[in-house]
Amino acid sequence: MFPNSSNLGRPPFPPKHQQHSTFFNKLPLNIPPALLSHQQIIDAQFNFQNAALSRALLSGNLATLPAVTPQPLTYGNVSPVHTSTAPTSFRGRKRLSEQNVPYDVKRQRFHSPHRETTVVNQTVPLPEERRYSFPGSIPSQLFHAHYLPDLTGCVPPLRDASFSDPIETTLPVAKDKLSQQVLELFQACQQQTCDLNRKELCRTELQREIQRIFPQSRLFLVGSSLNGFGTRSSDGDLCLVVKEEPVNQKTEARHILSLVQKLFSTKLSSYIERPQLIRAKVPIVKFRDKVSCVEFDLNVNNVVGIRNTFLLRTYAYIENRVRPLVLVVKKWASFHDINDASRGTLSSYSLVLMVLHYLQTLPEPILPSLQKNYPLHLVHQAPCTIPPYLSKNGSSLGDLLIGFFKYYATEFDWSHQMISVREAKAIPRPDGIEWRNKFICVEEPFDGTNTARAVHEKQKFDIIKDEFMKSWQILRDKKDLNCVLPLRTTIQKR
Repeated sequence: MFPNSSNLGRPPFPPKHQQHSTFFNKLPLNIPPALLSHQQIIDAQFNFQNAALSRALLSGNLATLPAVTPQPLTYGNVSPVHTSTAPTSFRGRKRLSEQNVPYDVKRQRFHSPHRETTVVNQTVPLPEERRYSFPGSIPSQLFHAHYLPDLTGCVPPLRDASFSDPIETTLPVAKDKLSQQVLELFQACQQQTCDLNRKELCRTELQREIQRIFPQSRLFLVGSSLNGFGTRSSDGDLCLVVKEEPVNQKTEARHILSLVQKLFSTKLSSYIERPQLIRAKVPIVKFRDKVSCVEFDLNVNNVVGIRNTFLLRTYAYIENRVRPLVLVVKKWASFHDINDASRGTLSSYSLVLMVLHYLQTLPEPILPSLQKNYPLHLVHQAPCTIPPYLSKNGSSLGDLLIGFFKYYATEFDWSHQMISVREAKAIPRPDGIEWRNKFICVEEPFDGTNTARAVHEKQKFDIIKDEFMKSWQILRDKKDLNCVLPLRTTIQKR
């Protein structure tokens, strides 16, 4: 399970635990032409590409990833590739499908029975020779994908063959003012289907261009865009998988990313701006897509991030209080300038793990340890096989938010303990060099590294602790979210 292992992604379990799928063998080759909406393509591709990657991770053979013919589209001001007479997805900087959509439609509420079909109702033809590449394009019950957007609160299916109906969940009941404020913020700021569409269209076009340099590569959308914790303003995280073997992040990954950066700054400069190579522990290329107006981070072969997407997605949907609580904490941290790893504070990933850890360590837990209770080496099957977690803890969102701040302000021992979602408890710090002289230790659930290593200055650490303490004291006394996070301003920014 560790990236530096020679058996990349191969779980340390006997072969009997591994399940081999005949998914690709079942795909018919003589499918009649079919038109898919943007959302159908995205839904089908999400299930298809993640199931394919998961099997490759489990088998240790990324070379088995099937080649994908990217969807034809006109992007930015680049000369269009081969297309049909169907409407193109973009014209200039604004998507056609959004030009005449009322604001209220774009902000569909979590509990609304009406989906955002008006936003994504344009059809895009699949290439004739590869129409079978996406399960959603197959008119068969076997491959019927019951994916529902993030608005539904269910666990969208991630399995690779038949898709069972997802379990509908509802928002928790908010009887007090603070809980109602948390729900209001969540409903206004959670990622919408149209936000995911924009990121997916960019990913599709970039994969087509990158495959001209690395023909066998695959580009995956990961992180908050797909793990259930995305907001309307979330950046996009991309993982470029170039080969089966592990990639040396200090040398090979940087070289590959330098080629990608050159591609972005030359041929794709009409719609990709500010491509910058960041030489971090896991190097990335940061850039902005002018068409979608989304900031992206692109890494190479950081496959642990793909596993994390599945793990966090499962946590996000097994209890209906998790996503609203995570979103408000992320917005709070951003408002108080402690949510930027590049500036020595907490990454969004660390913040999510901190919330999950808190919910696991309550006297009556709201979340279990999924890695302890389920065989999460089969990550692509987890969301379909893990039922909702039925906690006896009936605390409101407001009480949980106050408790979150209190836990890290007064109870957690920063000097001697490490936050562990894998163990569902605070554990003693390891004695390894990575953990010495670190102010905050948050264990990465799969590879065991410190996700909060960016907090390396005592001044920044003191600021973070101080914000937890002040917010706890204020909310304890006032019980008004506006006192620590101005709702109107936050919702306007989203």
